[in-house]
Amino acid sequence: MSALDYLVPYDFSPLTIVSFVLVLAFYGYGLVRMPAEDRPGSGRILVIVVGVMLCYGVMQTRFDYYSQYMFFVHRGQHLILHHLGPILIALSNPLPVMRFLYSLIAPGVRRALIPLGWVYRFLQHPAIASFLFVGLIYFWLWPPIHFDAMLSRDLYWVMNWSMLLDGMLFWWLIFDPRSPVTSDALGYGKRILLLAVVAIPQMILGAYIVFARGMVYDVYEVCGRAWPMPPETDQLLGGLLTWIPPAMMSILGILIILRRAMREDGKVSPYNEKLKASHS
Repeated sequence: MSALDYLVPYDFSPLTIVSFVLVLAFYGYGLVRMPAEDRPGSGRILVIVVGVMLCYGVMQTRFDYYSQYMFFVHRGQHLILHHLGPILIALSNPLPVMRFLYSLIAPGVRRALIPLGWVYRFLQHPAIASFLFVGLIYFWLWPPIHFDAMLSRDLYWVMNWSMLLDGMLFWWLIFDPRSPVTSDALGYGKRILLLAVVAIPQMILGAYIVFARGMVYDVYEVCGRAWPMPPETDQLLGGLLTWIPPAMMSILGILIILRRAMREDGKVSPYNEKLKASHS
């Protein structure tokens, strides 16, 4: 196969391609139209493009073929969709561009989007966000569900999109660029706690897969593997990818949040000032 063959979608999905194109197109449109002083730097632009293209790559290139026929590649696919890609997008801080694009929307359309705001705020509740983040991993790796998802084209796409969208919601909550000192954003201590909370179940699940006796996911025996790799090795590598990299990303996230908190150490929240004034 030539290098170009690896870039061609294995399972062509017009909806997926259109979605990624529209994301980059709207972002680029916002960059061009917004004032130069508000425009993000080239580094942040590069980070969001890399994050989006990584997610696209594991869903609409030859990588998707290998993820359907090798368990450890599948775990790498979800590692990018649920962790790495959303982390890069969140760290790029697209909020100024998003706000500018929102300002261009007609008032009538904004009113129609209000119910979506309610759903968003519900999903971003810390308890619900952390439950969904871990719960979806366990749900799609539950052997009967995983078996059906890997054999059903529609369910397979639901699985991948749910992982991507949930990853975007969770990591945006964690890396929300708004400061809790000057806004109603989640406090830094709570963000660190969430990262610790979601890391532990992922480590337990990964360890279970690594040390399991016998095959946990026999769907790859039914469909065959892309490479002549022993099933035990495939499962071992998949378990390690479920165990170690997500835990490391939680640690990295904690370090980033600690750095932000240290930068703002000593600042007084306007909310606290109002509270003091009300009691004086």
